[in-house]
Order: sequence, then structure tokens, then C-alpha cells
Amino acid sequence: SMIEKLTDVLTNTSIESISAVLPDDSKAVQELTKLFDLCNAYGIGDWIMFDASVVRGLAYYTGVVFEAFDRKGVLRAVAGGGRYDKLLETFGGEPTPAAGFGFGDAVIVELLKERNVLPSFEGSGYDSVVFAMSEDLYGVAIEVASKLRAAGQTVDLILEKKKPKWVFKHASRNEAKFCVIVAGNEYENGEVSVKDLSAGEQKAVKIDSLEDWATEVR
Repeated sequence: SMIEKLTDVLTNTSIESISAVLPDDSKAVQELTKLFDLCNAYGIGDWIMFDASVVRGLAYYTGVVFEAFDRKGVLRAVAGGGRYDKLLETFGGEPTPAAGFGFGDAVIVELLKERNVLPSFEGSGYDSVVFAMSEDLYGVAIEVASKLRAAGQTVDLILEKKKPKWVFKHASRNEAKFCVIVAGNEYENGEVSVKDLSAGEQKAVKIDSLEDWATEVR
């Protein structure tokens, strides 16, 4: 029956099977053949397989569509996308051939967990952890972090209601060198408190001089 023929085609993993039921001049077969030839030329042919049952639910696709899976095939698609030559033009842009894809962050996390390669981000070795003592100082903390980053530091900016004890533990756990505290009294004087976590010493640094300080301790 027609349904049996269709099922047979959709469950086949070779382009030849599609070629047998489509016209000789089929553009789809030509594009697929060219794609697989290019994949082989790039040396990734072993990572690509044909699957006629792949269906993407968006109507703007104009050519080949694809999905990416983990090699064991245990999880659902990690990413999916395809060719869409008319999409940018549809939204008022110039006619631009394009291809793209989207990732599923939840699947990526599960895959990393399964492979035991999900980073903990502990011990990442920040130069400074910046922390504001109150929510009304978040803007100042952002400014401080930006100055330090501009001076070449790696910075972890904490914009949460946390106690200083938690912040110092967090900084130590992540092997940060300094903890920069934005507090009301110091800010009124145009300063922040900087604690050297290795020496245990704490001092006040002018906000306007933070980039100079960051250069000095580099």
C-alpha cells in the first residue's frame, strides 16, 4: 500500500532510497547529495546520517533541515535547524540565503552531566569578587566591576541579597584573589573596601582609582 511505501522510505537511512521514489531531476536529492559530498570533503561524513523522517515545525525552511543528537542517541535532539533563504526578506531585509540552528540548553546540561563533564565553576580563579551590601548600591557595584574588567581583571559580580560571610566563602571557594565590597559609608567617600584574600588585609580604594589599583596588583 501507499502507507507501507511511505513508511519504508521514511525509515530508510540512505539518499538512494529517496532517489528511487522521486523524479530524476529532483532538486531535493541534488541538494542532499551535494551536502553529503561536502561533509565528506570536510572530513565529518562519519558524523552525518540521512534521516527522511526529520521534520521541523516551522514553515520558513526552504531546504535541508537537520537535528543533532548525542552519539549514543539516548537524549532528544541537542540542536535543530535548517536552510531558510526567504526569512530575512520576509521581515523586510535584503534577500539573503541563510542557514541556522538553535540549541536546547536543558539537553546540553543533561548531556554534560551524563558524561561527567559539567563544570562546577569552583576554583575558576577570579581576580576579584564584587559585592554590594544593599540593593540600592547594585548600580555602583556594576560600575566597579566594569572598571575592573576594563583594567583586565576577571570579575564575579554578585547582585543578590547575600551575607558578607557567604560572599567571602564563595570568593575563597572560587580561589578569588580579592573581594571588593561596596558599602554605604565607603561609597559616600567615593571608596570601596578591598580585601586581599591571601594576606587577609583590607583597605579602602577610591572608585576613581580602581583601574590603577587593578594594574598595580596584576
